[in-house]
Amino acid sequence: MKTFFTAALIIVPALVLMFSAYYTFRQRMQGRSVRKVMRVNVATFLILIVMVSVCAFAVSAVSDAPVAAPEATAQAAENAEEAAAPAADNGNAKGLGLLAAALVTAISGIGGGIAVAAGAPAAIAATSEDPKSFGKSLIFVALGESIALYGVVISILILNKV
Repeated sequence: MKTFFTAALIIVPALVLMFSAYYTFRQRMQGRSVRKVMRVNVATFLILIVMVSVCAFAVSAVSDAPVAAPEATAQAAENAEEAAAPAADNGNAKGLGLLAAALVTAISGIGGGIAVAAGAPAAIAATSEDPKSFGKSLIFVALGESIALYGVVISILILNKV
């Protein structure tokens, strides 16, 4: 069962991405607008995120531990459960920590990119009109970039906890 989910985790996203690229190319050749084609790509990306997350959690949930023999005493079974519980919690905690670090970095990077995309052209325009405003303009661009840096710092803190 674990190999099935592992194979699905590798093969299915690759197939979906290839189909999405083919569909995008075909739609653009037929003259569809970029906006409509982009909606399909965003929907495909979101579906892939959900599929990969489900498969990753399913792989981590499947246990390879052998089933205990019926003759085992209750004490031995209790000790095995106590020993297995922290290991399982640690694996899930590490996986969720890595997922959180990735999300923090990605979302802050996207936010920083949007901020710089709005601030940099305005800073360039202001500097071209009045060269003395370069310092003030640079502050606004740096504030946009700092959003991404804050995300990287938070993700490093999350990774140190895991």
